[in-house]
Amino acid sequence: MNKMLLYPKLAVNGIKKNRRIYLPYILTCSGMIMMYYITSFLSMSSFVADIKGGDIMQMLLFLGCGVMVQFSAIFLFYTNSFIIRRRKTEFGLYNILGMDKRNISRILLWETLIIYVISTVVGISCGILFSKLAELALTKMLEGAASYAFNVEPRSIVQVLICYAGIFLLILISDLWQIRLANPIELMKSENSGEKPPKANYVLAVLGALLLGVAYFLAVYIKEPLSAVFVFFIAVLMVIAATYLLFISGSVAVCRTLQKNKKYYYKTNHFISVSQMAYRMKRNGAGLASICILSTMVLVTLSSTICLYIGEEDVLRLRYPRNFILDTYSVEEEMTSLTHKAAEDVLEEFGETPENVLHFSFLNITGGFEGDRVICDPDRANELSNSLNADIRQIYFVSLSDYNSIMGKNETLSDGETIIYTVNGDYNYNSITLDEFGTFEIKAKAEDFVTNGAAAVNVVPSVFLFVKDEAVIEELYELQLGIYGAAHSGMHDYYAFDLDCDEDKQIEINSEMLQNILQLTDEHPDDWNGVSLDCAANDKAEFYAMYGGLFFLGILLGSVFIAAAVLIMYYKQISEGFEDKAKFEILQKVGMTKTEIRKSINSQVLTIFFAPLAAAGVHMAFAFGIISRLLTLFGLTDAGLFAVVTLCCFMLFGILYTAVYLITSGSYYKIVSGRE
Repeated sequence: MNKMLLYPKLAVNGIKKNRRIYLPYILTCSGMIMMYYITSFLSMSSFVADIKGGDIMQMLLFLGCGVMVQFSAIFLFYTNSFIIRRRKTEFGLYNILGMDKRNISRILLWETLIIYVISTVVGISCGILFSKLAELALTKMLEGAASYAFNVEPRSIVQVLICYAGIFLLILISDLWQIRLANPIELMKSENSGEKPPKANYVLAVLGALLLGVAYFLAVYIKEPLSAVFVFFIAVLMVIAATYLLFISGSVAVCRTLQKNKKYYYKTNHFISVSQMAYRMKRNGAGLASICILSTMVLVTLSSTICLYIGEEDVLRLRYPRNFILDTYSVEEEMTSLTHKAAEDVLEEFGETPENVLHFSFLNITGGFEGDRVICDPDRANELSNSLNADIRQIYFVSLSDYNSIMGKNETLSDGETIIYTVNGDYNYNSITLDEFGTFEIKAKAEDFVTNGAAAVNVVPSVFLFVKDEAVIEELYELQLGIYGAAHSGMHDYYAFDLDCDEDKQIEINSEMLQNILQLTDEHPDDWNGVSLDCAANDKAEFYAMYGGLFFLGILLGSVFIAAAVLIMYYKQISEGFEDKAKFEILQKVGMTKTEIRKSINSQVLTIFFAPLAAAGVHMAFAFGIISRLLTLFGLTDAGLFAVVTLCCFMLFGILYTAVYLITSGSYYKIVSGRE
C-alpha cells in the first residue's frame, strides 16, 4: 500500500469504528461553525446595515461572534478529552505492534484534518443555507423591508476557516502532547484506569459552601442596579468555583454517607451504583458541575433575553409616554414659550394638532438617602454613593396644581406637607427631611402618576414629591443652586403630546421641529441650560435593534449552551458505559440479572443525573433578584413578567433535560448489558 495513503486510511477507519463518539462531536462542531457563520454574516451584511437600527444590531452580533468562538474553544477542548481517552487504548496497540509515536501523531493529524474539513464544509454550507432565513427574521425584528436576494459573505467564510483552524490546531497539539508523554502500557490501560478511592475533603466542601453562601448573599443583598453590574460578575465567578468544589468534594462526602447507611447501601441496585460513583467521583463531579453551570447559563441567557423581547413594547411606552417629548431646561417662562411656539409652528405647517397633551414643570435633584433623610452635601453624598448598597434616588419636585391637573384630583396641602409617589422603589417613612431645607410630612401616597418617561426606565429609583405651590419649588431651586453651584440642577418644563398620523410623518415632523429648536437656541445661547426633543417613532428602530439583537443573540448562544450540555451528558454516559461494561459482565457471571442491572443503572442515574438541574434551579432562584435589577438598566421593571418567563424556561429545559436522560441512560444500558 502506498505509504502516503496509509495514514489517511487508518484515520478514516479510526473515525468509522468510533463513530458513536465522533458523530456527535462532528455534528456539534458543524453546528457551532454554522451559528458562527450566521452571526458573522449578519454582523457584516450591508442589507442589515441599511435598515434603521441595523448598526446597533450588528455591533451586538459582532460581540456575539467573540463570545461564540471563545466558548467553542473551551467546549471543544473539553469534549475532545472524552474522545482522546477512549482512543488511547487503540493508539497503545498501534505502538506495541511497531508504530512509533511519530506514526501515531500522523494518524492524529489526519483525523483532526478530516474532522476539521467535514465540520467546516457542513457548518459553512448549513450556515449559508440558513443565513437568509436568519436575515429575514432579523429584518422582521427591525420592522424593515424584506429582501429576497441571496448573498454569501466571503469574509465570514474566511473568519470561520481561520478561527476554527486555530481551535483544531490547539486541540491537535494537546492530543500530541498527551501521546508523547504516555508509554504504551499506560495507553493500553488508560480507558480502564480507574481512580483511587477519593477521601471526602471536608475543607474544600466547606469552602465551596462558604463561597456559594457569600455569592447568594450578594445576589440578594445588592439593591442598587449600578452596583449590581459589578457584583453580578463577582458572584458568577464565586458560584462557578463553589459549584465545582461542592460537586467534586461534596458528592464524595454524599457517597461516603450513603455507604455508611446500611439500610440504603446494602441493596443490590444501590450497592453497585454507589460503590462505582465513590471510585469515580472526582471526574464525575467535574462533569456534573459543568452540566450545572451550562444549565444555569441556558436559563439566564434565554429567560433574560426573551423577557426583554416580550416586554419591549411596554418599555417603549414607559420611556415615551407620548409620541413627542419636549423638555426645556430654563427658569425663564419666556424661553419656554418660545420653545413651545417653535414646535407648534412645525405642527401647524404639517396640519397636525397635539393630542393627549402632558404638560408640567419640575425640579429634579439626585440625593443619597439615609432612612428618611436626604443627603444634599456633595462630599457626603459622594461618599455615600461609593458604598456597595447605596440608596441613591432621583427626586422630582412637582407643584400640587400640576398634579391635580394631570390626574384629575382635588388634593390640598398645608405648609410643610407633601404627597409622595415612588417609581422602582418604596418609601416607608412618614416624613422626608432634606438637608439645609427642612422636613416634609407625607400627607398621602399617590397611587399613580404619568411620569416623564426617563424616571420610569431610570437605573436608580425615583421619588416624586408634590409640594404646595411653585414658591416651594423656587425656594428649593435657590437652595440647591447655593449648594451645588455650577453643577446645580435646572428647572424643567415638560411638554409631551401625541399626533394622529403615521410614523413616517412623525419622523419628518421631528426633523423639522429639531431644526427650529436648534435655530432658536443659537439665537438665545445664554437663556437655556438645554433642550431635548424625543420622538418615539424616530427612536423606535434603535430601540427594537437593541432588544431584538439581544434576543437573537440569546437564542443563538442559548442553543450553543444547550448543545454543549447535551453533548457532555452524552459523553459522560457513553464513556462510563464502556468503563463499566467489563464490570457488569463479571457481575452477570456471578448471578446478577439484567433486570437488576437495569435497576442499578436507574438508581445511579437518578441519584446523580438530576442534581445539576436541581442546583441550576437553586442558582437561578437566588440570582432572580440581581438579574431583575440588571434588567432595569434596559428599562424593564416588570419582575412578574421575568418570573413567568424564567419559570417557563426552566420547565421547558427540564423536559429537554429529562429527554436527554432517557436517551443517554438507554445508551449506557445497551453498552453495559453487551447489546452493543
